[in-house]
Formats: sequence, structure tokens, C-alpha cells
Amino acid sequence: MNRRSFVLTAGTAAASSAAMGANDRVRAGIIGSGGRGRLLTAEFKEVGAEMAAVCDVYQPNLEAGLKAANTGATGYSDYRRMLEDKSLDAVIVATPDHWHARMVIDAVNAGKDVYVEKPLCHKIDEGFEIVDAVRRTKRVVQVGMQRRSSPLFIEARNVANSGVLGDVRLVTSWWLNRQDGLSSATLQGPLDWKQWLGTAPAREMSSQRFFNWYYYWDYSGGLLIGQAAHVVDAIQWFMNSKHPAAVTCSGGRVNLAGAEIPETASIIIEYPENYMATFTLGYKAMRYSTSLDQMKQFHGSKARLDVGREGFRLFPEQTGLELKAVKEDIQPGSFVPATRQHIRNFLECTKSRKDPNAPVEAGLATAIVLCMTLDSLRSGRRLKWNAETRRVET
Repeated sequence: MNRRSFVLTAGTAAASSAAMGANDRVRAGIIGSGGRGRLLTAEFKEVGAEMAAVCDVYQPNLEAGLKAANTGATGYSDYRRMLEDKSLDAVIVATPDHWHARMVIDAVNAGKDVYVEKPLCHKIDEGFEIVDAVRRTKRVVQVGMQRRSSPLFIEARNVANSGVLGDVRLVTSWWLNRQDGLSSATLQGPLDWKQWLGTAPAREMSSQRFFNWYYYWDYSGGLLIGQAAHVVDAIQWFMNSKHPAAVTCSGGRVNLAGAEIPETASIIIEYPENYMATFTLGYKAMRYSTSLDQMKQFHGSKARLDVGREGFRLFPEQTGLELKAVKEDIQPGSFVPATRQHIRNFLECTKSRKDPNAPVEAGLATAIVLCMTLDSLRSGRRLKWNAETRRVET
């Protein structure tokens, strides 16, 4: 299947834009109707979109996705056929990471706006191709880094940029929890394995790889990338950074049977703005509630800002034995609605044609760090980023 030869005409793009203008309710289709895809389907419907199409290469997921859409949606097993539907205004990409770039590029070429799950891409070159395609076609693309649409995180960022922290030369962060093993699910229906593999290396069909794609180098970067995508993006957003200077990653042994990527690892990121950031993933730790499982600490010369998933605290420099926050905002349960707020921002931008809260440039900036992380982990080297040549150097 020659995916790269698939290009839709400008006439299709114009027809899609015309359909959007004639109907204020966004008609959307989802590509990849697994667990995350069905959750996004529900959220898009809740915000007011019409889920008119569902695509999946695994028949049980397709059937479940159509049930979740519950609007007489059309089903597809090939996303390219979905993109030919001129009545669709937008598509949601919720597939394994290695498919994100090709699908986003094909979708914007077809005149569709796109909501794509993080990370933006699986390879750095793909990210630049996405940015070029999005800006050329003038489509709206939102990357699923939903903290950028959370009022709590927006408030915390305002604190970080108010000057109260002083000079920040170090940001430390972590995400701790526990996972006991991979899924043992087996295939329960037809699967187009060749299409699912896409550009990934050819392999025999494997239910373990299909249901646990997150944990294999070919398709993703494990929890290390899945969780760092959110945390690194938040750090770069707060610190107004566009790209790293260098990345180093070290990991422990793999303790999840069958996985290729360690669940315990640390990243050191150096930035041209004269600060360093660290992120540690520990998924063989004790279990934490979702409000306590992650932290970003901005260590300023005048104060420290701690930002968790559902709250933040500001600690000024103190001489006592106990740190006391002078400002805090703790909102248990505030994280789940962030996805809906992010979708609402995307749908608003499909009408205003403004850039969304997480544009492709932000997604690329984070993806550069993530791709360098995987390369550093596998090579054991500190890698440098050359922003002028767009190349990784040793």
C-alpha cells in the first residue's frame, strides 16, 4: 500500500470548507476507535460535534466505535476512504504513534481540520513535514496536550511568568505509579495487520504487539514517552521554550514481561534559555491517586512553584524548618474536564480559524525532545539538537 502517493485535490479541500460554512455543527470522523478513541468520541459529542464517521482496521474496535458514535455514522476500514467524504469538517487521530504523521498530513491535504493525540509524531522529520503541511493548507490542528486548555494550568503558568520566581535554572519533574504487566488480550475478530503496521517493520501478526503497541520501539516509546509528552510540554510552555539544546536519557532494566522499553527511566534536558529540566518515570513504584502521581517543580532564585496534576503551590524563600505556601490552588477532579476544554478550544478554532491552544509547533517542540529521548536511551549518548540544520548531533 503506497500511502505517500495518496494526495487529495484542492477541490476536495474547498468542498470541505464550504460544507463547514453551511453547517455550524462540526461533522467529525475518528481514526482509531480503541479505548482512547471512544473516549474522545464521547467528549466530542458532549461538546456538540456530530460524530459522522468511524475508522478502524480491527473489526471489533470499528463496531464499538460505531456504537459509541451512535449517530448513524459511516464505518470505514481504510482512513483514506474516510477522507474522501466531503461532508466531514474534521478528523480525530487516535491511532498508535507511528501513524500520526501520515494521517495528519493526508487529512489536512484533504481539507480537514485535525485533533491528533500526543505525541505529534514518532520521528523528528515527520514533525517538520506535519508543520509544513498544516501551514501550507491553512488547516487547524490541535495536539492532544490538554493541560494547555486547563484553567488551573493557565493560572499556574501566569504565576510562573509573573517574575515572582526570579531566575529559574532548574525544573525537576516526575510521574510515579505502578503497572504490573501487559495486556493478555487476544484477537476477537478480523484485523488488517498490514495496514496497521504501516511504515513499521514487517512482522508476523501478534496480538501482544497489537494490544500493547505502546511498549514497542516500532510504534511508540512506552510510558516514558506517553507521560513525558504531557510533562515536557508543560515545562516548555511555562518556560517559553521552543526546542532543547541537548537530551540525555538513562533507563533501568525492563520489568514488564514482553515490553521493550523500560518503565523506570530519567531524562535530562538542557535548554538554550540557560536552564535544565529533568523528568523521572517510575512505574514500579507504589500506586498513587491521579491527583498525586506527578509533579513539576520550578526552582527559582526567589521562590519555588510546584505544579501537580490538579493543583499548584508557590513557596517563597524561607529560613524556617517548614516550607509554607503563600499561594495555592488545589482542585481535586479538575484534570478530567481538561480534555473536554481542549476539544472545545479546537472546535471554536475550526470556526474562528485561529491557532488552537496546542498548535503543531508546540507539538513538534515536545516531539523533538521525546524522539531524542528514545535515541539517547538506546544509544547511551548525550545528544545535541542543531536548530539551524534540524538535525540531532552527538
